[in-house]
Amino acid sequence: MALTLKHGLPPVARPDARLFILGSLPGDASLAARQYYAHPRNSFWRLVGLVIDEELQSLDYPARLERLTAHRIGLWDVVAHASRAGSLDQAIRGAGHNPLADYFAGFTDLRAVAFNGATAALAGRRLLGSLNLELVDLPSSSPANTRPFQEKAAAWAQLARYCGD
Repeated sequence: MALTLKHGLPPVARPDARLFILGSLPGDASLAARQYYAHPRNSFWRLVGLVIDEELQSLDYPARLERLTAHRIGLWDVVAHASRAGSLDQAIRGAGHNPLADYFAGFTDLRAVAFNGATAALAGRRLLGSLNLELVDLPSSSPANTRPFQEKAAAWAQLARYCGD
């Protein structure tokens, strides 16, 4: 499989976001659909649905985003662009990062940033370490992470304290 330069998606958030969830770089299914976590086997929408106590999987994408932002959750990625063959994080080469610290400076209610997977956490912590935010490492929602769903859900449950009013 050949390396291809891939560009991420724009951030999704309301100005009053309290929590951002950052992935590494969207996979090929998400990039093709221009939707975060579009791969049908990715557990993201199921996990976040448990956090906010709402069923998100059955909703269309705009409705999912509306429910997410209503709970003051934003989405983005650590990597802005990179060369990668396929969708796996370990195949990322030559990553250029999003300007996270500058972007987050405009969110006065922001309390925490959660990293969806180890690749996002490694780079994201380096980029955000100087900010006064709680940084939360989560197991990846990707189907490549073979950890049992209940273990992932238990780790993701801690995000509930940052959501809503």
